[in-house]
Amino acid sequence: MPELNPTIPTGSLVLVTGVTGYVASQVAKQFLERGYKVRGTVRDPKRASWLVDDVFKSYAASGDFEFATVPDLATPSAFDQAVKGVAAICHVASIVNFDPEPNNVIPQTVAGAVSIMEAALTEPSVKEFVYTSSIVAATIPAPGNVTRVDRSTWNDQAVQLAWSAAADDPKHGSVVYQASKVEAEKAIWRFVEEKKPHFSVNSVCPSSIMGEPLDRSHIGSPAAWIKQLYDRNVAFLSRAPALFAVDVKDVARLHLAAVLDRGVRNERLQAWSHPCNWNDILAILRQLYPQHEFVEDLRGMTQLEITTDQTLSEALLRRWGSQDGWTPLKQTVQENMDPILGWESTV
Repeated sequence: MPELNPTIPTGSLVLVTGVTGYVASQVAKQFLERGYKVRGTVRDPKRASWLVDDVFKSYAASGDFEFATVPDLATPSAFDQAVKGVAAICHVASIVNFDPEPNNVIPQTVAGAVSIMEAALTEPSVKEFVYTSSIVAATIPAPGNVTRVDRSTWNDQAVQLAWSAAADDPKHGSVVYQASKVEAEKAIWRFVEEKKPHFSVNSVCPSSIMGEPLDRSHIGSPAAWIKQLYDRNVAFLSRAPALFAVDVKDVARLHLAAVLDRGVRNERLQAWSHPCNWNDILAILRQLYPQHEFVEDLRGMTQLEITTDQTLSEALLRRWGSQDGWTPLKQTVQENMDPILGWESTV
């Protein structure tokens, strides 16, 4: 491993918002395993007990992991106490309920992003800030889209559709989510331009995230793609006939790198990894689990044509993840599926 000179020393306190979430819990794990302390925001500590009683039990016992209660991320001053004494912030929390009503999602998501930036601005200890964005903040990952995504590419079409299309469209919840990521990340960068914060800011923009869930709750979301395949939810999956699959640990490592690497400033780190479709993933599942009968191949599957430069993201994975680029898709699928089979066998 090359010699590393992190922006914040080992033992520093890192704030991870929405720490019970699929991505956020893996982000917290990356920092804890590197010797950092983590404060994770939760809406209800009782519902987050699995972290301190199981997954992060040893870290909680040593005082390296703790909770900060933030019941509503959109509330003004919601993060004022949570940011006290932290050296870095990873704002992962978002509204991911696919509510088709934009008024229930977009203003709140933007308010949460601005609120935590305002809180960080008042806390001198904060040196680094990372926002968890998405591929959909830049463009719509749909067949026929040939966009070349760069630093200044935005999915403005989703914002327009979110506020103008009918909320009773079954796909509208996805459009609203896309618009919320566009507007929230834009708000982050406007804040940087206008307020000139004393801390560095980066965003991580993953595509369809798969891989190891740390808790059973992580396979209950509509975006738990491998679980959707396991459940034979063909109608839902057919809405996305092509995708980029990225490992949740790779996404977490990019958050770590975006905080710790001195050469990463004001970057939008795209994390798309493997172009594929559900039939490609089904082929892997059949190979790994020949004893299980999966759904037949889906019709109309294709490949995405959007492109971007992921050179920096790949270099950061090599530098901070000690790995040669992205996690292989087969490994991602297996690490996602094994816990599902384990949990399902106990039902």
